[in-house]
Formats: sequence, structure tokens, C-alpha cells
Amino acid sequence: MSNTTSPHLAIRPEWLSLLEEEIIDADLPIVDPHHHLWDHLGNRYFLHDILQDIASGHRITATVTIECGAMYNPFLSSELSPIGETQFLCGQASMADSGKYGECRISKGIVGHADLRLGSDVQSVLQAHIQAGGGRFKGVRHSSVWHPDPSARGSLSNPPPYLLTDPNFRKGFAQLAPLGLSFDAWMYHSQLPELLDLARAFPETKIALNHMGGFNGIGPYSGKREAVFAEWKTMMKDLVECKNVSIKIGGMGMRLFGFNLAAKEKPPSSLQLAEMWKPYVETVIELFGAKRCMFESNFPVDKGSFSYSVLWNAFKRLSHQANANEKNDLFNQTATRFYNL
Repeated sequence: MSNTTSPHLAIRPEWLSLLEEEIIDADLPIVDPHHHLWDHLGNRYFLHDILQDIASGHRITATVTIECGAMYNPFLSSELSPIGETQFLCGQASMADSGKYGECRISKGIVGHADLRLGSDVQSVLQAHIQAGGGRFKGVRHSSVWHPDPSARGSLSNPPPYLLTDPNFRKGFAQLAPLGLSFDAWMYHSQLPELLDLARAFPETKIALNHMGGFNGIGPYSGKREAVFAEWKTMMKDLVECKNVSIKIGGMGMRLFGFNLAAKEKPPSSLQLAEMWKPYVETVIELFGAKRCMFESNFPVDKGSFSYSVLWNAFKRLSHQANANEKNDLFNQTATRFYNL
């Protein structure tokens, strides 16, 4: 992941402060299965920063921190340098585990990066992550997010095309399940057929599809939301048969999705977000079921579009018709099971 330029929206605390909401169902326990901790691009987001967001009122009991190219160790080989991020996250987690800052177990699960194109040689990197993680290391994310049109790209990552079909990548991917590790998949919706093929080829490997499959609303997809929705929904239907695939619901504050929330005079309310996202969220939950879906914050990336408290209020609005067991799955148990927390 490059540290030089960012497609991410700037975080504007003054703008976010223009809207405050009362917390909905404040006692509902939540595991946030997708956030980052980093210090790059002029944007530091460490333990105390996410704790400040959590302090806005929702009961976040644990989190899973996802790789973002932070704190790589330059004194190790390029293959092993991502171990530095796992070590960094363990340090942040240890502070949270002291209980000094509340009940939330920040980085109770860690998803790191390893170059799966190393093939079977990646096993030594994975074992080093596991050792560094002290029981927290749960899986790998090797982003495959790529599009031939630069105007359609909305991620820091810019991997080569057709990564998931690369024979060496698949040899590396085959090392995950034997070590009890999962895979986080990050791609644009146009690449979902590649994930379908990968999931079919490795049914024993658990896969978490990040950000609802990355339906695109920028570049050539701008102004074509209905057509993109139909295309995305068809591809998501195909994925349902792969029982090893679970879905993270979130990420819709990114510029990629084309909602242009940050362009508004005031931040969106949770009611506005729920109405805007309802077709996507309801489609995913209807297709995959609550036991294969988990709400995610994607903070601090999505913080350019709304606050942490408003986001979780929106998710609670979107799940208001779910029964108690379904809510339990969507907000904490799916993530707990998937990442073996």
C-alpha cells in the first residue's frame, strides 16, 4: 500500500461536529471487524483516536484491525517487512488490554499483509506473523483492487490485474487454511467473478469480502447507479453458493461508492444514511443471511463522510426489523466466529 497519495476523503472535525445524535440501543454489544490504525498521509489514527470515536456512545466490545501498510519494518527483508505492522498493532492492543481505557479490546484480531505471490514460500512469512501476533493474528489481506480505467480507482492499493488468478498467488493462498488463517478480499465489483472462481477452488478457506464487494460509483460508473446495482447484485447472487464467503457491510463512506456525502453542507444523519444504503444492505442480508454478514466501520477511512456514532446508528436503523439472534450475528457474533475471537 502506497504512502504517497490518497484517494481518501479528508477528515474535517469541525464539519462532523455540526451533527450530533442520541445513540440508538446503546447497550447492544458490537464487534467492529474492520478498521485501521496508521500514521501516514498526514493522518495519524492510533489507539486513543479510535477510543475517542468509540467513546461517542456505542458499546464496542472488541475490534479487528486490518492491514493498511502501516509501520512496516525497514530492517527486515521486503517479504518480512509487513511483520512490523503486526508488531505495532500488538503494542496498541496490549495497551487496550490493560483495561485502563475501557472494556473495548482494540485489535483483538489482526489481519495483516503477506505477498501471496511468494507461493509456498509465503508460509515462513505467515508463521512469523502468527508468532508476532501472540494469538491475535487471524488472517491476511492481499488487495486485488484494480481497474483498467484510472478514473474508476478509489483505493490506495494498485496491484497488478487478475491477481486472484495468478498461479503463484494461488499457491500462496493455499497456505492459509492449513495454518487456520482467513483471507480478506478487497476488490471492485467488476472483479467479483475472480473471487467466485477463487472461493470455489478453495472451499476450505474462509473469505471475508470487504466493503460489500466494492460497487463502483465513480469514473465510468458515475451516474449509472441503477445499472451498477443490477450488475453487482447478479454477481453477489453467484457468490452465495460459496459457503466459505462472508460479507462485511460498510465502506460506503469512501469516495469510490459515489455517494458524495462529504460535499454536503452538513454531515448526513443516520436516517439519511439508512435510506440511501437500504437497497444494498437489505440485498446482502437477504442473500447471505445474518450469520454470514457483519457490519464494519472502515474507520478512519469513512470518517471523511460521517462520524462513528452516526454510522452505527445507521446500521441499527437498517437492522431494526431483525430479530434478536439476527442482530447478535450482524453486530458481533458473525465477526466473532469468522475471526475466532
